[in-house]
Amino acid sequence: MSTPGPRVEIRPAEPEDADDVLGVIRAAFGAEAAAHGDRVADLWADVRAGEHLLAERVALVEGRVVGHVGVSRCWVDARRELASACMLSPLSTAPQHQRSGIGTALVAAAVEAARGLGLPLLFLEGSPAFYGSRGFEPASTHGFEAPSRRVPAPAFQVVVLSDRPDWLTGRVVYPEVWWRHDSTGLRDPDLAAVEIALGLT
Repeated sequence: MSTPGPRVEIRPAEPEDADDVLGVIRAAFGAEAAAHGDRVADLWADVRAGEHLLAERVALVEGRVVGHVGVSRCWVDARRELASACMLSPLSTAPQHQRSGIGTALVAAAVEAARGLGLPLLFLEGSPAFYGSRGFEPASTHGFEAPSRRVPAPAFQVVVLSDRPDWLTGRVVYPEVWWRHDSTGLRDPDLAAVEIALGLT
């Protein structure tokens, strides 16, 4: 008989969590290259300091922050108007707590938080195998285009949170901070490797 793991608490992030959150992001994204973890953490610090943060959730085990997910603003450049939407990024779990269900719980918390904002759409760039089994669908099937050609089509996904009018289709637009940190899509050689893995070449 297996012993249950420690209890995981999911709650909104508080100001005093800020440093712990950045530490988790650095550890999660820097597992193979520390510089990448630093870049994602710096990006999130700038998102948090700006006007585009919409929601943050953290996962705690024994009172310590071991996971984090952020929801921030983006837009759909529809023919009729520029419509507000939201995006899920980044999703981070401390390496020693990965594969324990924390990521799944944080994704669910992010979807719930986004739904509570009253916006119709939640976008992300990520693994279709992971996010596809957690409620996300290819964004292209709903008439949405990724903000860059460097986002592999299967990786650009969406949850439709509420009824959306027929006119609400088009290219998704990210805030400037994502471009300043070069955090939209992938660049070679990573992009080529992902395209090969997804059978796109």
